[in-house]
Amino acid sequence: MKPAHLPIPASRQTLPASLAGSMLVVGMIAISFSALFVKWTEADVAVAAMYRLLFTNVLMLPFFIRYWPEVKRIALHDWMLLAASGLFLGIHFLLWMGSLNHTTVASSTVLLTLEPIFVMIGAFLLYRERIRLQGIIGIGIAMLGTVLIGWGDFSLSGEALQGDTMSLLSALAVAVHMLLGQRLRSRISSYVYSFTVFLAAAGVLAAYNVGAGNAFTGYAARDWQLFLLLAIVPTLFGHLLFNWLLRYMRASTISMSVLGEPVGASLLAALFLNERLGYQQLAASALLLIGVWLFLRQASSK
Repeated sequence: MKPAHLPIPASRQTLPASLAGSMLVVGMIAISFSALFVKWTEADVAVAAMYRLLFTNVLMLPFFIRYWPEVKRIALHDWMLLAASGLFLGIHFLLWMGSLNHTTVASSTVLLTLEPIFVMIGAFLLYRERIRLQGIIGIGIAMLGTVLIGWGDFSLSGEALQGDTMSLLSALAVAVHMLLGQRLRSRISSYVYSFTVFLAAAGVLAAYNVGAGNAFTGYAARDWQLFLLLAIVPTLFGHLLFNWLLRYMRASTISMSVLGEPVGASLLAALFLNERLGYQQLAASALLLIGVWLFLRQASSK
């Protein structure tokens, strides 16, 4: 028996291309700071991720009453999808922020660029969005780059390869989050979707911290400042902005912003963390980015 396919999300509203492009650039720059802030904090990554989302919710809270009528109209089925989206977002943060403890910023962020490929594969399976031959070639090139990054990092240390694997799995988790968001944003506002999903993800991380025995208090003032920066810069001006754009653009199109993140994050890491890229890592990263670019080019030409 063939699995049932979900219907294609409702038609999106229009947004001027120049405005949409500018917003993607803002989001891309904002998310590039995430790795730097994570590297600087002394707190466990699960604690940092939890407070990142909780502080984001606190900053969004003053506007909640305005959307209360919409919240009351959400169907049970959509509440379940919102919870699932939050679950996968929490898993994404846990894995990706954790990967930075084992591998370089460059390797971790460049592997996240596989997200749009995972999104499009999911969109093909769920929404019947087709993948052209150029897209398949792009996937092949990107996967070759991924293998070369893993091979190069394995030659350096098994720990680096562990970080690469965590980053790869985090890209898969955020792709599921994006696909669920594409479906939900056709009928739920950006604010309600983001607030609910961030809160659900924070709950997932809080549960993990309780199970892991991580302390919720006792951190230095510098750590609390970094938690707040993580909430404001990459979350509000990154993830929240991307969630808003889901109403106007495909998840696969928004995902192209990840192409700029490893560039920005690597420059920041070189400047502030003294992380340098080897020739093999540069070549493998370039190969991966070319593959993802080819893939996104065919996706945007539909």
